[in-house]
Formats: sequence, structure tokens, C-alpha cells
Amino acid sequence: MKESYSRLIIMFVFSDFKNLSLVGISEMATQLEAKIAPSMLSSDFANLASEAERMVRFGADWLHMDIMDGCVPDSAKSFILLLLCLFISNKQIVSVKWQLDSVLQIAYLDCHLMVTNPLDYVDQLGKAGASGFTFHVEVSKDNWQELVKRIKSKGMRPGVALKPGTPIEEVYPLLEGENAVEMVLVMTVEPGFGGQKFMPDMMNKVRTLRGKYPELDIEVDGGLGPSTIDMAAAAGANCIVAGSSVFGASEPAQVISLLRTSVNKAH
Repeated sequence: MKESYSRLIIMFVFSDFKNLSLVGISEMATQLEAKIAPSMLSSDFANLASEAERMVRFGADWLHMDIMDGCVPDSAKSFILLLLCLFISNKQIVSVKWQLDSVLQIAYLDCHLMVTNPLDYVDQLGKAGASGFTFHVEVSKDNWQELVKRIKSKGMRPGVALKPGTPIEEVYPLLEGENAVEMVLVMTVEPGFGGQKFMPDMMNKVRTLRGKYPELDIEVDGGLGPSTIDMAAAAGANCIVAGSSVFGASEPAQVISLLRTSVNKAH
């Protein structure tokens, strides 16, 4: 049952993005300027196509996609998402073609896997057109090298995420050697819930990473908005996931611009 639910999530979120032309991964990896990634978890699920189009039109660099199996994040919303995907699949709506190619031709699909076995998702996300594949260190300590190899073989960019309670030192092994990940996602809230308050003490992790890896893409996710962006940017984060602060704004384009300006000034 869990496996079928997972497949439904992938079908719902990614099936209509298969034909997007993606930004070159090597180019993305060498730039430390701001990448602003609106979190689609905060979007209107009934209008994902128009929400994605709107974010790209407003200046988003990436679209942040959370993939949950309902087990890693203890979130009621993740369970609701599973039910929603099941309902839509039964109604055979998932295969509807979104006519967005002209607008989303440079969309980078930044996928954050909050699942117990991310290896099970690599092939499906690769086929669906995902650009980045970020898995959690907490569930991948024993097989991360195999996982990174598989992610790269499917043309995706590997990243690793850590929850607030996980020491930053646990990602260091994943940043060394030929199978190193290319991005670290520092969660600034507990994963799986939208609209939480930013945890400022997580900036110590960001500062430590930036000091040790000056060219690394460092992403932060959770509670990011106009009131917290300067703190994250000053600590060294250059990839910003923002959900409620963007989708809930009367002028989302202005919020995206503000986030980018803060990061670029800091770097």
C-alpha cells in the first residue's frame, strides 16, 4: 500500500513536467548567487499548473517539490496529500497535459525526498524530469554512495538534507570524494509542516558549512521570508525555499525579488 501511494505522489506532482527543458546542471553547480525556490507544498493543490506558471513568471529560479511517504515527517498534511493524490488518480486527471512549455522551459525542479527509502524513487523521478534529488541523511547513512551514483546516472543533481536535531557533522562524509553530494539542505523547521516559525539557531549549521565549503550550494527551508532572509543570507545560505511567505503574499514577485536581493548582497 505504501509503495502504491508513493507512486501516486510522483504521478501527481511530476507527470506533467516531463518535457521541460532544464537549466544546465553543471552551470547551476558553479554559481553561488541566489536561487529562490517557492515551495509548492504551500500552493493551491487544485491548480498546480497555474501556480507553477505564476511562480516562474514572478522570477522563481527553482520550484521546490516535497515528496513525502507519510512516514518520515509526522505530518497530517502529508497524509492529506496522499489521499488527494489517490482521489485524483482514480479520477484519471493526472495525465492532463499542461500547456506551460513556453513559460517553464527553464524550470529547475528541486525535489526534497522525505521518505524512508529514497533509492526507490530515483528511477521514477529521473523519468519524470526532476532536476535535483535531495534525500535525508537520517535515512541514508548506510547506502548514500550507491544512492548518489544512481541519482547522477539519471541526470539529476544529488543533495542531502538534515533535520533540525541532526548534527551538521553527519553530512561531512557525503561532501567528500567522487560521490559527493552537490548541495546541503539545512531544515530550519521540522520537516513536513508548512507555516512554521524559523529556527534561528540553525544558522550555526549554515555558518559552519559555509566556512568549510565556500563554493557549496547551501539551501535553507522553513520559515523563510522578509523578516528572516537577512539572517539566513548573512550565515551563508544561497538557495532559499519559501512557501507561505511567497504564496500568501499579495505581491509574490516583490517577495521573491527581496529574497534574491538579500542573498546577493550577502554574497
